[in-house]
Amino acid sequence: MTRSRQALTAAIMLLLVPLLAPACDAEPVDVTFTADCDGSTERVVELLPPDFDPAVPRDLLIALHGHGADRWQFIREARDECRGTREAAARHGAILLSPDYRAPTSWMGPKAEADLVQIIAAAKERHRIGRVFVCGGSMGGTGALTFAALHPDLVNGVCSLNGTANLVEYGRFLEAIAASFGGTKEEAPEEYRKRSAEFHAEALSMPVAFTTGGRDDVVPPESIHRLHARLNSLGRPVLLLHRPDRGHDTDLADTTAALDFLFLRAPR
Repeated sequence: MTRSRQALTAAIMLLLVPLLAPACDAEPVDVTFTADCDGSTERVVELLPPDFDPAVPRDLLIALHGHGADRWQFIREARDECRGTREAAARHGAILLSPDYRAPTSWMGPKAEADLVQIIAAAKERHRIGRVFVCGGSMGGTGALTFAALHPDLVNGVCSLNGTANLVEYGRFLEAIAASFGGTKEEAPEEYRKRSAEFHAEALSMPVAFTTGGRDDVVPPESIHRLHARLNSLGRPVLLLHRPDRGHDTDLADTTAALDFLFLRAPR
């Protein structure tokens, strides 16, 4: 997709968004569960859409928090990425789930991955689930790409807000990532490559949306741009919203456009 076509796609997404997103009248529910992989007690917050009817099939939007945060980030915080995610779920009538996934230093290691598989299975048992979308910011955006690449059969669309696609080269939060992955890059190199979506582009056949900032020195955008180019060459449905003057954040308009891209492009 050319840059002009990307800009047109983003503009169309924004035009399709109602001027006033519906407010969600449901209260978030903090759910506790026992993790199958190790028996630990884990948590996920569930937020149902307005006028929820259990007889009606609903899409599922899973929001993954950033480094140092927990399951409440996407439920409570006013920052644009979080607000935009809540509004997108409400606007599209989707169930929103925000898991700890081994907070605060999750990084989608083996246990966080296993928890998310279990959470999706439990949601499908509890509700009539249609499509499943995974999104997140920073560490959460990285984890969303990792999970989608590892479990493409479970994910109908993925959105990475300021994440990375290459944990082999990424140089921040190394102690936390090593704790999540079971070792350093030298001790467990296969985990770092396995969990780097850039090396598994072929698995990402679903719609994929990225946001990046040219001044982002927390999670530099280069690996995302390489992955975007590869997905483009494969003919995948992909949207990249790159803002040269922005840092490690995504504004409300781009969060909205990225998430709407998934809901509108993923087959039902």
